[in-house]
Amino acid sequence: MSYAQLGPIAVHLPSRIETNEDLQEQFPRWDLKLIAEKTGILQRHIAEPGETASDLAVAAAEKLFQENNIDRSTIDFVLLCTQTPDYPLPTTSCLVQDRLGLRTSCGALDFNLGCSGYVYGLAMCDGLIQSGAARNILLLTAETYSKYIDADDRSLRTIFGDGAAATLVQAADDQSMRGFRFGSDGSGGDMLLVSDGGGRPTEDAIEPRHRKRWKSRLYMDGPSLINFTVEAVPQLVDEILADNQMSRGDVDLYLMHQATWKMLDQLRSQLELPPEKLPIEMADVGNTVSCTIPILIDQLRSRSNWNAAAPKMLVGFGVGLSWAGCLWEDHFAIG
Repeated sequence: MSYAQLGPIAVHLPSRIETNEDLQEQFPRWDLKLIAEKTGILQRHIAEPGETASDLAVAAAEKLFQENNIDRSTIDFVLLCTQTPDYPLPTTSCLVQDRLGLRTSCGALDFNLGCSGYVYGLAMCDGLIQSGAARNILLLTAETYSKYIDADDRSLRTIFGDGAAATLVQAADDQSMRGFRFGSDGSGGDMLLVSDGGGRPTEDAIEPRHRKRWKSRLYMDGPSLINFTVEAVPQLVDEILADNQMSRGDVDLYLMHQATWKMLDQLRSQLELPPEKLPIEMADVGNTVSCTIPILIDQLRSRSNWNAAAPKMLVGFGVGLSWAGCLWEDHFAIG
């Protein structure tokens, strides 16, 4: 039997950078120092008005192919996670398949899952590979949340950045990912949502959990999301560890969705982990939704202290509500 191996990753970020200094000049009354202390974010990359998720995804994929000498004719499936598709239909991954010049016998699938999407995507890759349906999968994450955010929205504009990541997931003889666990709770769908643009009439749409303070199409109830996270994530972590007869100390790194510094610091405290075990690396990119985990892996892989063979845990959580995690050893970097 073959298993999925998480291979090389390429990241593409829009060229336009919006710093906290830029925002301070534009909004002198905003306390950007206090905001940065809570979010851990100093700047974000923002897509241009005509720049879409597919543009970012294609750029990331082309970078992946070029930097790793990948023959695009070997790609037999494209999985694209995005909550900002180019159109309601057609499927954005089909457009990406065509733009990349991938063969027409290549499968293509969009999935809308946000912050937990990368781990869900890896699980789908593993299933496709174990079933024999695919051997070389292009897993893409691409988000342009900035298009949902009003320029005056202090709560969201200081957090979310745009970007894309491309990961090659290949069939391998040894198992490098295991212990997948998932969770979902749609009763929390009112914590983070864009309620317009779908098929449901506006008057029947989900109402935000609390009064909307800003004009943004995107609504976020930060305190409720933190409460959900500090309850669901430690439980998920312990369930995965118990399934695999491991303790928290057996895991080298906990690589989690980079939401905000405050949220991840609370998880460090809740899980009783030292800072180096749960890295926070979002200062220069912000919260890029489904792209945060592959961006984090790409950043850490380049460092001399990266212990590829040591077990790591990947954990995504957020909008949906949805959450997912798995254990991972970086066999690609070892080999």
